[in-house]
Amino acid sequence: MTETSNTLSTALVTGGCGFIGSHVALYLQKQNIRVVVLDDLSGGTIANLPKNVTFIEGSITDAALIDQLFEDYKFDHVFHLASYAAENLSHYIRRFNYETNLIGSINLINSSIRSGNVKRFVFTSSIAVYGSISPPMDENHPAIPEDPYGIAKLAIEQDLVAANSLFGLEYTIFRPHNVYGINQNLRDPYRNVIGIFMRQLLNNEPMTIFGDGLQTRAFTYIDDIAPIIAESINVPDTVNQVFNIGSETFSTVKEISTLVSSALDRPYDAIHLKERTETTHAYCSHDKLKQVFDLDKPTPLETGIKKMGDWAKQLPFQSPTPFTNIEIKFGGPESWNLDS
Repeated sequence: MTETSNTLSTALVTGGCGFIGSHVALYLQKQNIRVVVLDDLSGGTIANLPKNVTFIEGSITDAALIDQLFEDYKFDHVFHLASYAAENLSHYIRRFNYETNLIGSINLINSSIRSGNVKRFVFTSSIAVYGSISPPMDENHPAIPEDPYGIAKLAIEQDLVAANSLFGLEYTIFRPHNVYGINQNLRDPYRNVIGIFMRQLLNNEPMTIFGDGLQTRAFTYIDDIAPIIAESINVPDTVNQVFNIGSETFSTVKEISTLVSSALDRPYDAIHLKERTETTHAYCSHDKLKQVFDLDKPTPLETGIKKMGDWAKQLPFQSPTPFTNIEIKFGGPESWNLDS
């Protein structure tokens, strides 16, 4: 892995007040990179921001604002992490999904091309692009997404390939999965099962498990992926490449519920709801990532959940915040109350 000095570089981090974005911003600062964060605070909070970053409140859907930021700051790198990442809910908020996740991304790509300054566009996609093919998925598997969220992510990946081909905009794409840890939004009732379980137990409610809880996922602690995403701009072998990034150890949702209960020192309390439409087993191969990066030993699941639990216990009461602009109000899990 070859590293270069980035002392005078400026990076835009979209979604930098959110979960993954705030950690990536911090690791960029450790490389002496000037960080400008753009966030609309719809899912993140200013409290997540690292110190000494420049914060701009605004949305990636505001094309005029995006153009102005590129003019003002002459970004060397773009780290695009802003999205509304609720795979299952995306079926019911299709217009919002595409306007926010897809069109907002195109605004950033357009400005990056026009600026002439951007050396690398780093994009966090998702393993949702694979759909329900048999795991472990690798980067050579065909991408056949089954929900609007995954469709939007794949379209952005394809647009970056096209932008590189015609305009020379270099990119690096990461496909993270089931990331958890400090700064995660515990108020979101639709995504991030570890956060949902923690909020429920801390609010003296039972954890809600869809179906039998035997769905498998590879849960990934945030500090195992954020440094890699931040460092990718210094690694020549990441140019115009796509990487799965995350844990290789998979667990069932039911096993996770037990670990969360233990981490919070709360009695186990869970109820099983009607199963929902979702991919049953989803985990990836990371052989390609290992060929490019010297990976540290991953954080054990019990350790990561304990760290997150200790952080969550210090937070004020976290009331769930339902999405208020549902476009299709039927067909979802009863617990979501889409028609309310």
